[in-house]
Amino acid sequence: MSSFAVTATSHSSAPAALVYAALLDAESWSSWTSYYEVEMELPAGLERPVRVGDLRNVRSRLGRVSCRERIVELVPDQRFSYEQAAEPLASHHGSVNLTRSPHGGTDITWSATYRHSFPLMDSLRRRRLQVLVHDLASYANSMVSRHS
Repeated sequence: MSSFAVTATSHSSAPAALVYAALLDAESWSSWTSYYEVEMELPAGLERPVRVGDLRNVRSRLGRVSCRERIVELVPDQRFSYEQAAEPLASHHGSVNLTRSPHGGTDITWSATYRHSFPLMDSLRRRRLQVLVHDLASYANSMVSRHS
């Protein structure tokens, strides 16, 4: 079995700080992605900013796929990285990089690497990642429109 890496890009008119905030806000995911719901694993009643090492549960809307991810890197307004923290895809690593566009707004690059490649799944993974990065950009754009 071989590895598989995929990268998807999109552009948002929003500043990087707003895009980054959407990535950190687990509750917002269900409003901007049609695929996933995200829930942070924090002790009951604990309210604090997201930190490296935090765990989150990511579930597909259809309930077929559920995974646990660990946040491994947070660079405010620039990068959000995570890795699979439990089976079945413990070899999955992802990163969202945000860069200021020369024409304004933010360029978003979402990359994911899977240690194990399943050829029938690779095209689905590529498509889903492109939809996910587009949904994130669209959500950030809508936040800019609401605050204008």
